[in-house]
Amino acid sequence: MAENSAIEWTDHTFNPWEGCQKVSPGCDHCYAETRNARFAGGAAVNWGPGAPRRRTSASNWNKPLAWNAAHAEFFAQHGRRQRVFCASLADVFDNQVDPAWRADLLELIDRTPNLDWLLLTKRIGNVADMLPNGWLMEHTNVWLGASIVNQVEADRDIPKLVALHAAVKFLSMEPLLGPVDLRGNLPGERALRWYRPMLNMLDWVIVGGESGPAARPMHPDWARDLRDQCTAAGVPFLFKQWGEWLPATEGRSVLGKTLILEGAAPLPDKPQWHGFEGGQQVARVGKKAAGRQLDGAQHDGYPSAKSGTF
Repeated sequence: MAENSAIEWTDHTFNPWEGCQKVSPGCDHCYAETRNARFAGGAAVNWGPGAPRRRTSASNWNKPLAWNAAHAEFFAQHGRRQRVFCASLADVFDNQVDPAWRADLLELIDRTPNLDWLLLTKRIGNVADMLPNGWLMEHTNVWLGASIVNQVEADRDIPKLVALHAAVKFLSMEPLLGPVDLRGNLPGERALRWYRPMLNMLDWVIVGGESGPAARPMHPDWARDLRDQCTAAGVPFLFKQWGEWLPATEGRSVLGKTLILEGAAPLPDKPQWHGFEGGQQVARVGKKAAGRQLDGAQHDGYPSAKSGTF
């Protein structure tokens, strides 16, 4: 799915700079901070209050120009435009980023109209003040997303997102740390999807569990409910991954009740189990073994290319 990125929902990843600060429960086990510390030799030098952000090299900034130039070849092969996830190791709307750097990024987006830019932020409240007035409406190749991990963040941040005039408004709900009701921000009827750009509604929902050494488990019902909410509203739904943990269901053998893992992932020799309130069991099997099928199906929904045309 991703040619130059390991992230399932994009083709390329571009980081104009690196560094950030934790602002959410979803940041607790930040892979980007861990990566920064590893390459810095121990401490994450570009993370935290007052830490300097590091602008990436000029050669890195030239990559989107090359992708933009290759758009015809990509479209001929894939039948769609290239998607660029911007700032996987930072946040475009970080308060501590030099505004001149952000201005340079906006200029780069201006120079690459054949790319669909996915700007995902944990600071959706900063967007209106950090972008020129009318900029989002003028750039129909910019998809704006908010990171949401629980209902508290959904109630606080989704109204800020849907109030903005972005071509595509999406959520990245990874790591999903609890049940979330999106119904107030999804079209009430499937037919309304054609009018979504004129509504304060969401266009796309990405859901995933946490990965990494300290990964927290995701209850399968949290993901199923979001899938069902999106299906009822006609909103594209993408299930990115289970993360480290895979749910189990009850089965029976000649020896009595047993637990069967979702999918066909083999249990480790000494599996680690977690039980949710209500009895749901999940086993730690590792990200690769857990995979990304939900109830036996792979969900790869995307908004259409014209969904955000004003």
